[in-house]
Amino acid sequence: MRLPLRLRRPLLLSSLVLLPLAWAPLDAFSKEHAFLINASPSLPNWAFWLDKKAPISRGSLIFFEPPHSELVETHFGQEPQMFGKRVLGMPGDVVNHEADAVFINGKKVATRLEATRLGIPLTRGPEGAIPDNCYYTGTDHPRGLDSRYAEIGFVCRGQILGSGRAIL
Repeated sequence: MRLPLRLRRPLLLSSLVLLPLAWAPLDAFSKEHAFLINASPSLPNWAFWLDKKAPISRGSLIFFEPPHSELVETHFGQEPQMFGKRVLGMPGDVVNHEADAVFINGKKVATRLEATRLGIPLTRGPEGAIPDNCYYTGTDHPRGLDSRYAEIGFVCRGQILGSGRAIL
């Protein structure tokens, strides 16, 4: 069914006028939010909603740029995708290592591995008080590359792209 010419012209002109008005809020929304697809087995879900301004708390899922290191490049390429991990430790919490166990404020939160799946040795992650604006991150996946290892270390505000939630 085709619209008569007398209706098509006003609809087209109205659309041209309304498009810029609708574009501004959509553009603002997209600058603070994103839809992410997970390509890693370290998180159980495959789709996430990212909010770039959401507050971060213990248990939050954060997405961040991994630090540049030979190990990250070997496993994830020269331009690795962002990492998504859970916040296990907050600023001021105390991290300790005993053998292969990792503790935050005296509670065991993770177990470390000696080497990656490619056999590259892993270095024990940071210990002591977590600095302001930094977080200790981790996943339930035993081979997740996270704050357990010096190659990732504490994740600080400048690296963080936002906080997310699983949607699928």
